[in-house]
Amino acid sequence: MIPEDIAARIKTFADERFPRMPFVPGETAVPASGKVFDERELQAGVEAVLDGWWTDGHFTKEFERRFCGLMNRKSCSIVNSGSSANLVAFAALTSRKLGERRLQPGDEVITVAAGFPTTIAPIIQHGCVPVFVDIDPDTHNTRLDLIEAAFGPKTRAVMIAHTLGNAFPVKEIAAWCRERNLWFIEDTCDALGGTYDGEPLGSFGDLATCSFYPAHHLTMGEGGAVLSNDALLTKIVRSFRDWGRDCWCGTGCDNTCGIRYGWKLGELPKGYDHKYVYSEIGYNLKATDIQAAIGLAQLDKLPSFHEARRKNHAFLLERLQVVSDVLRLPVATKGSDPSWFGFLMSVREGAPFSREELTQYLNDRKIGTRLLFAGNILKQPCFTGANIPHRVVGSLDHTDDAMCRAFWIGCYPGLDEERLRYASDAIIEFCRKDHV
Repeated sequence: MIPEDIAARIKTFADERFPRMPFVPGETAVPASGKVFDERELQAGVEAVLDGWWTDGHFTKEFERRFCGLMNRKSCSIVNSGSSANLVAFAALTSRKLGERRLQPGDEVITVAAGFPTTIAPIIQHGCVPVFVDIDPDTHNTRLDLIEAAFGPKTRAVMIAHTLGNAFPVKEIAAWCRERNLWFIEDTCDALGGTYDGEPLGSFGDLATCSFYPAHHLTMGEGGAVLSNDALLTKIVRSFRDWGRDCWCGTGCDNTCGIRYGWKLGELPKGYDHKYVYSEIGYNLKATDIQAAIGLAQLDKLPSFHEARRKNHAFLLERLQVVSDVLRLPVATKGSDPSWFGFLMSVREGAPFSREELTQYLNDRKIGTRLLFAGNILKQPCFTGANIPHRVVGSLDHTDDAMCRAFWIGCYPGLDEERLRYASDAIIEFCRKDHV
């Protein structure tokens, strides 16, 4: 623990540097997302700095232990971002240690076109073929019937994300994957704290990923995690994360296996130092102990964060019912209890205004808006004209509709009722204007 005098000075600094400012309508920004913290995160970060270790150490181990309990998982491997978590999770499934089940170039992976690009990027980066399916217009998630229609002789995996905190039918899709011996990666980067059929989102896939970016449910500044219940997958994930090394010693530890100089692997000479043997073509995607310390402070607040997100979302949903004739409002997936990332809505076809007109109106009033990430990834510059092998099953009509009509505003814990009322009043005012 840091000395009491340092802790007190940090609290004084935090109170002066980050005061809660009064809300002035039209002048104070109402962001779509943001981090919520106080002196405890600053104290934790300073404690980790003063500890002098900095790379993954005892703060990391404690975070991983506690996060496993929260997510009903046996292993948690911290990485430096949610995008890195997706990359490492997918890379792990290409390991030769998995034998005939390993993913190889040309294998097909079912996913959705609507979402964040780094759910899809690892599929392409490893030479596999994304197979795109549409989304449901109410939940903005895919459905089991759409996944089933995409199954083919080359299908080897499913990798999809829960949309803005709202769950896809994850239990049914996980069972469907098991029946067909398919790998299932559950991208939970936007959905930490939500449940499906009473179980935490992130507890269903062979591998699940989380993000700890400032906009997310819990933040380390940057950071992410890969979760699993499989010991072999965990070992492979950590190998890819840690340069591809074969050794499983923790940072600062030596000879965990007891035969550090007794291995004969590859074409290396017998006895080559196991700490410098590499069984995968890996990366260095570790987080720091400083990040983990900040994350631990956030973990203590997570239940209140989830409560605030649900309360704020419910407040907006109730108030905006009066304009549901021109705006499609969010619908939670049956059987789910989301910890909402944002409040997603769409301008209905036939409305007397466009999404751009509405979001510009809100922007002029300092109300932050965001789109549904990449919209339709197939329409993005990274995809068009790039000749990326892929397959589309059925139409992507609802994906395109979300690309053209959907947007979201904030419901994160940093927004109080006064700010939410201002934002929702502005939306109602605009929708009820004479747009002729």
